[in-house]
Amino acid sequence: MNYKFKPQGNVAVKISTGEAGGNNYLSPDLIKNLVQSVNGTIVECNTAYGGSRSSTAMHRQVAEDHGFTRIANVDILDEEDSINLDVPNGKHLDYDMVGSHYQNYDSVIVLSHFKGHAMAGFGGAVKNISIGFASSSGKSYIHSAGTRTSGFGGASQDDFLESMAEAASAVATDKGDNIIYINVMNKLSVDCDCDSNPAEPDMHDIGILASTDPVALDKACVDLVYDAPDGESLIQRMESRNGIHTLDYGAEIGLGNLNYNFVNID
Repeated sequence: MNYKFKPQGNVAVKISTGEAGGNNYLSPDLIKNLVQSVNGTIVECNTAYGGSRSSTAMHRQVAEDHGFTRIANVDILDEEDSINLDVPNGKHLDYDMVGSHYQNYDSVIVLSHFKGHAMAGFGGAVKNISIGFASSSGKSYIHSAGTRTSGFGGASQDDFLESMAEAASAVATDKGDNIIYINVMNKLSVDCDCDSNPAEPDMHDIGILASTDPVALDKACVDLVYDAPDGESLIQRMESRNGIHTLDYGAEIGLGNLNYNFVNID
């Protein structure tokens, strides 16, 4: 593990603000001390599927309604435009389209709520730096495996999962040692925080994990779900979408490592 990360300069804290109507997103009270301790700005990008966060004005309202503007400034990264990041070792994406305000930040804390997802199987660190950092057009580009920048879908499942890993590798490579990943394993619903009416969690909370390797971090979280006595619903969701393929492919292209060691911090 690389222990070089130290927040410096303008610090972005990448979260999901959660769709209006949902209630499983990370609580502002839970993350407040972390965000304020680094003088961080909460960052997000608009969605490509409609809903309450498809425009900056609506997205800001949701962030306010959910309490995030109470603890820090909130920046919608693609409010003005997109910029392109190089994708190393990509076979689907020529580039990754992220919100243009991304370039204003020196350090990034990727603060993810680990949970299920209707399309990806699960959402964690890799999804948060791929779909999460992508502009609205960039989200379409990933979902279509690099064939279009509007609309939603259009790729095979595995091509979509691989495109997520490729987009994630663009962000991870660009930020280098100036990025760290934290996954919060609470309110473990089979549905994403982007769902306005998510299923109620039916398993216990597990804890908080952190790493400088997004693949290892997500793999550890997946394994903890498999080890849990009440993880059946989330396991079925992950397997039905072949979600682990994102991590296998991420390791193949150098995004991270599937091996990890737990270090407990009391």
